[in-house]
Amino acid sequence: MLILASASPRRQELLRNAGVAFAVRPADIAEIPLAGERARGCAERLARAKAGAVHQLHPQDFVLGADTIVVVDDIMLGKPRDADDAARMLRMLSGREHCVITGVSLLGPACEVTASETTGVTMAEISGDEIRDYIATGEPLDKAGAYAIQGIAWRWIRRIEGDYTNVVGLPLARVTSMLRDSGVG
Repeated sequence: MLILASASPRRQELLRNAGVAFAVRPADIAEIPLAGERARGCAERLARAKAGAVHQLHPQDFVLGADTIVVVDDIMLGKPRDADDAARMLRMLSGREHCVITGVSLLGPACEVTASETTGVTMAEISGDEIRDYIATGEPLDKAGAYAIQGIAWRWIRRIEGDYTNVVGLPLARVTSMLRDSGVG
């Protein structure tokens, strides 16, 4: 059985759409970068921590953990603390290129695989009014980098270089390969 650790609805939807059967279990992991930690290492560490917390309770099962971080100018943007923080993040991303890094970790019987995927995203200029109106929808408040590419923010995306599903929150090609190589399914 595959268990998804602390999965957002969008990660669940991606896996369901890919035909992957799974259950969801919570993992109470603080998503805080360590001092001096680089984004890729942070995303992979948090994915491992989430998977590990759930795997301890379900050692006979395969557990998938994931964590997504947005990076602009070597600054990591996780989920915004509040509306003001979301506005700050969106202003940083406006008219710029940034990277979306998702760490994924699969733990199971005699299995431990951790990897990450990076996708480049170029965003159009976003006006102050557009940022205010977007935040009022509530959509950006629980998303890394304060935007959901699969939602309203799609209209500001000018270019994607890499895996679109990674920007949504789970790099499906990498994850399905990890599952297949580990005999899950």
